[in-house]
Amino acid sequence: MQEDGAAGLRLTAGGAALLACSVLADSAIEHYRGSFHNPAMVAPLVASSVNIAMGVVQAAGGRLPRPVSLGGGGAAIAVGAAGFGFHAFNIMRRPGAISFSNFFYGAPVGAPAGLILSGSLAIMASAASGAILRDFGQGRAIASVAALGLGGAVAEAGLLHFRGAYHNPAMWLPIILPPLGALSLAWDTVKGYGSRRSIRLLLGTALLGLIGSGFHALGVVRNMGGWRNRRQNLLAGPPLPAPPSFTGLAVAGLGALKMVGRRSNG
Repeated sequence: MQEDGAAGLRLTAGGAALLACSVLADSAIEHYRGSFHNPAMVAPLVASSVNIAMGVVQAAGGRLPRPVSLGGGGAAIAVGAAGFGFHAFNIMRRPGAISFSNFFYGAPVGAPAGLILSGSLAIMASAASGAILRDFGQGRAIASVAALGLGGAVAEAGLLHFRGAYHNPAMWLPIILPPLGALSLAWDTVKGYGSRRSIRLLLGTALLGLIGSGFHALGVVRNMGGWRNRRQNLLAGPPLPAPPSFTGLAVAGLGALKMVGRRSNG
């Protein structure tokens, strides 16, 4: 059981690092498009970079001093919360305030939540060390965060794919598969065991995140000039770094299930 707990922590830390990678790349592109006109736009790049480093160390089996994990994760949560406020303000000051048009083309209000989730998972992976490995409660807590995060990622994908009128049937996949994984993970959290059903759904969600980047890359190529005009098309096309957020959250969910223990064949 101790080995399962340690493996679960490494997966959780790895998922937090993957999620931070998605946030880093996405915020770098989006804030570059905004010319970094506000100096605070650099903050998520720094915070996500720190979370990546923390996650890599923990995923490799290393231990971080408690002040480092709390400081790095807490800073990510604070920057994410501030970013949410900035993005919400950006939308509210536009003509029409709360409207589909502003949610489509304004600052993505849900994007900073990725940094909050990454910081939370990083802290939880560190806090679950030592004797807490024997306590399934920490695994359930991590599973709850991963399930909620998947729900938020689905909402954002649903909104942006609605903007694209679901012109490609594959655009329905992130609206169908991740919610099933999140619901199954939440149910296992309540029941206190990890089922094979949840593992299969989360593995599918993790793979979907990688495949989604491929579809987004195809969307970039189809814009005028393709990759030769990448400086413009990467900014105007579908966001390449966004889909792997599903991968990071799914991996963290798999880590939580590893901590809880697979006790069902369901």
